[in-house]
Amino acid sequence: MIIRFFLSGILFTGSLFSQDMNWRIAEQEKLANEKLFSSSKINYPGDSKINVTYYKLDLEITSNPNHLTGIVTVNAIVDTVSITSLFLDLRDNMNVYSVLLNGNSATLNHINNILTVDLDRVYNQNEMINLNIYYDGVPVTSGFASFKFGTHDGHPIISSLSEPYGARDWWPCKDSPADKADSADIWLTVDQSMIAVSNGSLQGILNNGNGTHTYKWKEKYPIAQYLISVAITNYYQYNTYYNYSPTNSMIITHYVYPENFNSNLQSLLDETAPMIEVYSDKFGEYPFIDEKYGHAEFTGMFAGSMEHQTCSSMGFWNQDVVSHELAHQWFGDKITCKDWHHIWLNEGFATYLEAVYLEAINGRTAYDNKINSEMINARNAHGSIYVQDIDNIAEIFNGNRSYSKGAVVLHMLRGVVGSEVFFDIMNAYANDSLLVYGAATTEDFQAVAESVSGMDLDYFFQEWIYGENYPAYTATWDKNKLTDTEYEVDLKISQVLNSNPRYFTMPIQIEINNSISNTTVTVFNDQPVQDFIITVRGEPKSLIFDPNNYILKTLSNASSPSVFDLDQNYPNPFNSITKIKFNIGGTEPDATHHVLIKIYDINGNEIVTLVNKDMKTGKHTVEFDGSDLSSGVYLYTLQSESNFKAKKMVLIK
Repeated sequence: MIIRFFLSGILFTGSLFSQDMNWRIAEQEKLANEKLFSSSKINYPGDSKINVTYYKLDLEITSNPNHLTGIVTVNAIVDTVSITSLFLDLRDNMNVYSVLLNGNSATLNHINNILTVDLDRVYNQNEMINLNIYYDGVPVTSGFASFKFGTHDGHPIISSLSEPYGARDWWPCKDSPADKADSADIWLTVDQSMIAVSNGSLQGILNNGNGTHTYKWKEKYPIAQYLISVAITNYYQYNTYYNYSPTNSMIITHYVYPENFNSNLQSLLDETAPMIEVYSDKFGEYPFIDEKYGHAEFTGMFAGSMEHQTCSSMGFWNQDVVSHELAHQWFGDKITCKDWHHIWLNEGFATYLEAVYLEAINGRTAYDNKINSEMINARNAHGSIYVQDIDNIAEIFNGNRSYSKGAVVLHMLRGVVGSEVFFDIMNAYANDSLLVYGAATTEDFQAVAESVSGMDLDYFFQEWIYGENYPAYTATWDKNKLTDTEYEVDLKISQVLNSNPRYFTMPIQIEINNSISNTTVTVFNDQPVQDFIITVRGEPKSLIFDPNNYILKTLSNASSPSVFDLDQNYPNPFNSITKIKFNIGGTEPDATHHVLIKIYDINGNEIVTLVNKDMKTGKHTVEFDGSDLSSGVYLYTLQSESNFKAKKMVLIK
């Protein structure tokens, strides 16, 4: 899921340096106390004594007046020794007027958002129970607009976005992502002027002869309750196809507001099939190949998008959001986080796969730029990636932590195990027989990673998923001549002590450049202060710490008289002309470093490359002329071989 917000008239986007992830709740600390996300204590994770096997939602939905009338069928198996009652989650404002238990009227109690059903006898473990719940009402939306009646271009739009706790706002269910139904039917009766979109395959459209018709959707793959969705309006339908064999294809159905369909959007939608090919090649075939994939444009409480199974709901359009929601079909829908503590298995993975797709179509530089932007956000993350407070929706969907830092963890894992093994891990996880179409925790992913790599990765997951912050390194080095051709490099790595963990354990690549060749070695840093001796051929001229930027970190060089730094531009705000001062650190005053300075708009679009050349260690100033640009917030970045800095500036005309 991707959410973006408008605050004080400014659009904030999640990645500072690309249009990749739209803000992802970058102001999560502010939102945590807002009424929007406030709720009573979440009753989670639903009734643990039952295992739901099937849902059928038979709903009639109108927009004039706004109303929902429904019959929801629930088949469940007793998942404990015995029970005499069970409960489902449903908001109190929805009126339940009858429940049938195995075809007979049952006693019910609906209070505190819990629908309790008294059973007609003792039901023992593994016995099947069938319920039919008859209810109606006007759903009260929560979270990210769990169920909303809205408009677009004067036309009604009815849509859902139930993640994480919103399914109970509009239908009775076991509100837990760990308990997937084996299959589901979603029947939607709506006005004949409207198209009703949901999960799975369309089995038929029934004309009711009264100005309404019923869309009968069937999801035959296991599905979590929050992934069941509705999107209803006067859609324009645009179909493309994914050819997964010489003789077989799967339909990709795009439901778009008629007023928004144009050649630019069509080109983006046409890119969906190539995206599926990239992900299928790396992670196994598209998980719902016997049904469909597609998009349904909708209008939530915010401009956001959501990975509803087989049909993502889209609040805005760009390449990154399309690839992000598609990536969720593997990581989030096929394999779902078992509980919201482990949401990074959904959102961190999908965010990382944005970079994977960019790498596939544009090369490693595009991947690196994307990771750099996620690292900027990740450095602002507070607390552990493992979500401590899952009663707080803003904590679950913390953009810096669950999305950006989660993505960076996968990037770092790739650095630890190597690219080939990393993608073997990802493929094995996506196709693990114990996890497919089920739910997983971090420990499940760790077990797969260790099995495939043959490495003990407990230190890695403990510090990056359950720990906080990131390492602050200081690296100093000296050289000693051994022979005419051999030198010894004495490297000292120090870390600022952290809270949890006290210090970080990581393999670190070190690139040593000399007069003969460049040498890259990996040292295993598992102490707060540690010395390494590296023997190389040729006299060392420079040393690059973590040359491939595989570690989320800060780095300083205590032996250098100057440091790597980027000053705030002056004046700021500015009118057309401003100056940018920066400092290039190094161990040798006359050494040169390749320097790259770029300017971006707030949406992450590159405006200009201001500097792209070798420069000597020391302080420098460049001038930026924004006379051709409109007023607004812009971003500028400074990058050398092993360092990266970024700041914002404001142009006012």
